Parts: sequence; structure tokens; C-alpha cells
Amino acid sequence: MTAHEVVRPGAALAAAAVAVPVTLPPPPEDQARSDLYALAARLLLAPPDAALLAGLAAADPILAEGGDHQLADAWEKLVLASSVMDADAVAEEFDGLFISSGTPALNPYGSLYLSGFMNDTPLAELRADLAAFGIGRVRGVAESEDHLGALCETMRVLIAGGGGIPRQPLSRQKRFFDSRIAPWYARCLKDMRSAEGANFYRLVAAFVAALLAIEAEAFAVEEGVDV
Repeated sequence: MTAHEVVRPGAALAAAAVAVPVTLPPPPEDQARSDLYALAARLLLAPPDAALLAGLAAADPILAEGGDHQLADAWEKLVLASSVMDADAVAEEFDGLFISSGTPALNPYGSLYLSGFMNDTPLAELRADLAAFGIGRVRGVAESEDHLGALCETMRVLIAGGGGIPRQPLSRQKRFFDSRIAPWYARCLKDMRSAEGANFYRLVAAFVAALLAIEAEAFAVEEGVDV
């Protein structure tokens, strides 16, 4: 058993996450990680519609192996909230937190957290990393590549492949995570959990924080592994 086999989401999770076909399916534990990252990206980049809320509400529990139940608990709360939330109310909350004609309450961008400025040196360095993988910004996408949701989507691609990008070995996944996500995600998600007006997104932040904390721990255990 590898460290990345610590969680196994139920079958209903695949319906809630974004389905991405790949030529050679990844191992089950990597598919589970990919599904979780896909869902994290989807929720961070846009409010869930009624169909996604329904899919989440019907999702199976996440079963945690070992003593850490942080992700399982965060998932259970997110699932319960999804069963009672109205899509319009969640969309209004999302707009209040992330969208503004001035400065939004929350700006989940790595460059801002790492340097104090939007579109600064960390974003340029990230773009160089993405270019090495053959990943580029999709035309028409408003968010920059250092948005936490976009980085979760990048991790999904590194794990499962897609769009002509092959699956990457754990060593490359680890380097990307350690350099582009680990230094700032906890502060960002703490801000999201404590933001005024955060209701559903307080639970989203807890879910994403638990997922990334498990990833950080697993990468530390698997340091030096290249598969």
C-alpha cells in the first residue's frame, strides 16, 4: 500500500466530479485522487449548479484508511450541505466572495499569496513549469493559471493525463505540488473558511484543505519514489 492509497471515495463521487477520458486508465488510487482534484477545481472555479449539488448530495462517504478522518469528516459535511443548499443561493455566495467590480473578498491566486501582488514573478515561474508539461492557458478562460482551482485542475492532469498530456510520475507531481501549491494553499483556504459570508464555501474550503493536507503528507512519505 502506498501513502496515496489513504482515501477511496465512493462510486457516486465520479458522477459529482468532472469525467475525463484517458487512453490508459490510471490505477484506482490515482483515479480517486484525480476525481477529488477535479471536484476541488470545479467548486473553486465556479459555483455548483443544481445537478452537481444533487450529485454531491447522493455521493457515498469517503472511507479513510488509518487514523486521520479529516477528509472523511469534511466530505460528510459538504455532502450534507449539498443536500439542502439551493443552487441560486450558492451562486450568490460565490459572487459575493470571489466576484466584484472592485476588489473581491477572496483572491485565491498563488502570486498574491507568495509575493503580495497579482500577476507577479510566481505566476511567470508557474507558466514556465506548465509549458514544460505542454500545458497552456485555454483561450477565453478568465482566471490566471495560479488560481487555486486551476492548480487543482493541473494536478488532475498530472495524475490522470488528458488533452494529449500523459500521466506524470509521482516525482514530477511532487515537485509541482511542493513548489506551486504547498507554500500557500493553507493560508488561502484559512481565509476562505473565515471570510464573512462564507457558508457553503466554508465547507468547500475545509474539503480542499483536507485533500491537500493528505497530498502533502503522502508526498512527504513517498519522497524519492518515481513511478
